[in-house]
Amino acid sequence: MASAVSSDTPPPVQRVGYRQLLRTPGAWTFLLPGFAARQPFAMLTISIVLLLRDTTGSYGVAGAVAAVTGVSMALFAPQSGKLADRHGQRAVLVPGVLLHAAAAALLTALALAHAPLWALIAAAVPTGASVPQVGPMVRARWAAALGDGGGPGGSGPRPGRHPLLATAAAFESVTDELTFVIGPVLATALSTAVHPAAGLIAEAALTLVGGLLFAARRRTAPPPGPARADTRERHASALSVPGVRALAVAFLGIGSVFGGMQVALTAFTQEQGQPGLNGVLYGVFAAGNMLAGVACGTIVWRTSPRRRLLTAYAVLTLICSTLWAVSAPLPLGGLGLLAGLCIAPALITGYTLVEALVPAASRTEAFTWLTGSVALGQAAAVTAGGQMADGFGASAAFTVPLVGTALALLTVVSLRAHIAPRGTTTAIRQDQRTADPHPRRPVSR
Repeated sequence: MASAVSSDTPPPVQRVGYRQLLRTPGAWTFLLPGFAARQPFAMLTISIVLLLRDTTGSYGVAGAVAAVTGVSMALFAPQSGKLADRHGQRAVLVPGVLLHAAAAALLTALALAHAPLWALIAAAVPTGASVPQVGPMVRARWAAALGDGGGPGGSGPRPGRHPLLATAAAFESVTDELTFVIGPVLATALSTAVHPAAGLIAEAALTLVGGLLFAARRRTAPPPGPARADTRERHASALSVPGVRALAVAFLGIGSVFGGMQVALTAFTQEQGQPGLNGVLYGVFAAGNMLAGVACGTIVWRTSPRRRLLTAYAVLTLICSTLWAVSAPLPLGGLGLLAGLCIAPALITGYTLVEALVPAASRTEAFTWLTGSVALGQAAAVTAGGQMADGFGASAAFTVPLVGTALALLTVVSLRAHIAPRGTTTAIRQDQRTADPHPRRPVSR
């Protein structure tokens, strides 16, 4: 008799590692330019905040303009992903990076000229809308390189997924977090030691150079969606998948931690009279993300992705509930490290679930929905954190990550039925029928 199996019990996992992943043919040709091209993603918000805080003297104004940039990116990123799926990555990247460099230069010039708020907001819209979605594109290249093209015509998930895909998701999270270690520290150092505009100028330059180099690596890019695919399927949004919607809402909480910590740490170090510690403290927070990401890629998990996601959000909410009460840099750095250790598992698990939930032809768009949600949550947190810091101080700004993660945890708990990978329950039932081909019918009474 077959024993009952929970839908949360994962199948046996083959032990794989980063060494095997990095031996994938062609991987290094897109990894190195991809790392340079995604660096600006972690520099943009903090560069805008530091520049406008210097030129306007207000965290509220700086946060509002940064928030417009984030909202614009969140709204346009999925459309960029959909276009990349349909027409190819190069066709989207080249005009995108040129527009972003021009828009960031305009925003910098307006800030230094002490332009009115409406002009800064107007320049922030194209600056955010044109941010290249290199992270999702790299993830899509990993899926293509590892042969996870989906079903016929790339229209659906294959029954057997490559065992290195989960390792690739962990590796990408590590790369993202390394970006969030280097990017904010670099932007802060340039903005405080060189010139308030230096961070944003460097962000635009890296976007332009890195994006063009990445776009030039055409051989490893996934092919555009099939031109003769069913029209309804070809034009369906990845957001039509309930699990993607649930994860997109949950990832707002991750963004609230990134944005809330950036503003709150900036205000905290200003209050302490040590503004140079801002990049260090945020770097410690991001280092926790990176270390957890490295560990996630080497662990053979015995629990399901859904359960790991719930656990990560629960612990993250608990840690964020203590940040507002800390009054010294050292314990704040320790708590930031712990918070970072919880973020990477949530990010990795979310991206891994998307790979199982979404057809290959819509995967880049699905990844950009999650990236856009992080950006939107970050924008909302920067706005709220700026207002709280201006009105009540740094301690009040630390409540923003708490509220964001608590709401995200509630969402994950409420919508957990939608984030189980497709086919899990069906496969289990098929196994049970194979083990017991003549099940007994219940006796009616």
